[in-house]
Amino acid sequence: MPETERLGLFKIYFFIFTILNFSEVTAQIYPDSTVNSLLQNGIQDVVNQNYSGANKIFNRLNIEYPSLPLGKIYLAANKIAEAYDYAENFDENYIRESLEAAKNQSEELIELDETNIWHRYFLALCEGYISYYEAINGNWFSALTTGVNSISEFEEILNVDEKFFEAYIAIGTFEYWKSRKLEFVSWLPFSSDTKNLGIDFLMTAIDSASYNSHLALSSLIWIYIDQKNYDDAIKIAEQALMDFPESRTFKWGLARAYEETNPLKAISLYQHILSSYPNLKSGNYINEITLKHLIAQQYARIGDKQNAIKYCNEILSMKNIPEQTLDEMSDRLERVRELNSELSGKN
Repeated sequence: MPETERLGLFKIYFFIFTILNFSEVTAQIYPDSTVNSLLQNGIQDVVNQNYSGANKIFNRLNIEYPSLPLGKIYLAANKIAEAYDYAENFDENYIRESLEAAKNQSEELIELDETNIWHRYFLALCEGYISYYEAINGNWFSALTTGVNSISEFEEILNVDEKFFEAYIAIGTFEYWKSRKLEFVSWLPFSSDTKNLGIDFLMTAIDSASYNSHLALSSLIWIYIDQKNYDDAIKIAEQALMDFPESRTFKWGLARAYEETNPLKAISLYQHILSSYPNLKSGNYINEITLKHLIAQQYARIGDKQNAIKYCNEILSMKNIPEQTLDEMSDRLERVRELNSELSGKN
């Protein structure tokens, strides 16, 4: 997905569903040690982009614990993460069927015991992933409705247990982006600025050593980029990469922040991201076009026309690009042509 579109999506859908990953804090370890271990290992595999390994673990969770919706939720989540990372088509039927089944199962568990905080967590998590998926597919009304439902569930959880720190991640991100998107009506009496509150919630989640504190880190990177606070974005991204040194997710954010402070470092990071994609996943060309354009832009920014033109020409000389990719990347390809013409003096 193009970098500018990534940031746009973060702005729109991160505030309603960065509720998407299980986090373990001492007070919230799932009571069954085997379930906890499977979740721990599976989520680590997703973060480390070992999607096949994660699929095996979550499939085992689903088979060995059919009474829990977690296996279904994370099998779908892993499919979403892999397709998003590789800019591939989503397995829509599988994802929707898995998440709907998990949602129904979560609601049944709540009916059986509505005081069990984990049952509410399952539902909040499931609705969060449904909202996330709907947003990626451009179904904004459905995404917003389900996302708000998910946030409401997390608020109920926090009312019961203020140390359920994954709720801090969800609500914190929601509060920031809600306030950010409503700045144009800040003069209205019902409007309040909760951006700093959102950041505080995210910092609480990180400082509290939540099992998936990487989720709060990821959210903060893009929040700081949105605020043009590039130094803090770099600091957070580098902190995350100490734990996940090969994570493309954190390298995208770090490279974006370095665009504004050190374009040469941004170029190096984008080149590393490009080389990290397996060859067998390059058939749709989306990541290759996006990254090479970003690299060309950074070379142009520092006045290296030769390398900027080189990367533009590499994009424009690509053959056998699928029609779907050409449609999806039409705007970016036009910008590549414009940049190439400008640098070549053809305007």
